[in-house]
Amino acid sequence: MAMIVAFALIALLGLMALIRLAPSDPATWHVDPSEALPAEISAGLVLRQEGGAFLLVPGDAAQSQASLQRLDAIALASDRTTRLAGSVPEGRITWVTRSALWGFPDYTTAQITRQGLVLHARLRFGKSDLGVNAARLADWQQRL
Repeated sequence: MAMIVAFALIALLGLMALIRLAPSDPATWHVDPSEALPAEISAGLVLRQEGGAFLLVPGDAAQSQASLQRLDAIALASDRTTRLAGSVPEGRITWVTRSALWGFPDYTTAQITRQGLVLHARLRFGKSDLGVNAARLADWQQRL
């Protein structure tokens, strides 16, 4: 019995390490969010979908650039969030936010488009994020 418990514990620790240490490839995650933007999105409202969420913050180019600058500061001030790639001058930034216990990575990309600032938050592992990406977008929008 002790061997089974020890094996299960080692397997659990290995899984935790795999999740926490899995590399994040910018080529995979730092992509244009407007290409996946659902047609049913309404400006200013977070649209929750399975495994993620979208937000469109309307504005012209200057407003969107200012919003992206503020959003970068908001994101970097958020718990367990780091910048993966991009910059304000580039017009696109992707952040990684990790869950507290397991360290599951969620990716949020914001990009300046003709419509305004488009944000797409999505999970990496699994199918359901239990609404955490939509909640993060709503929080960031309120602080914006």
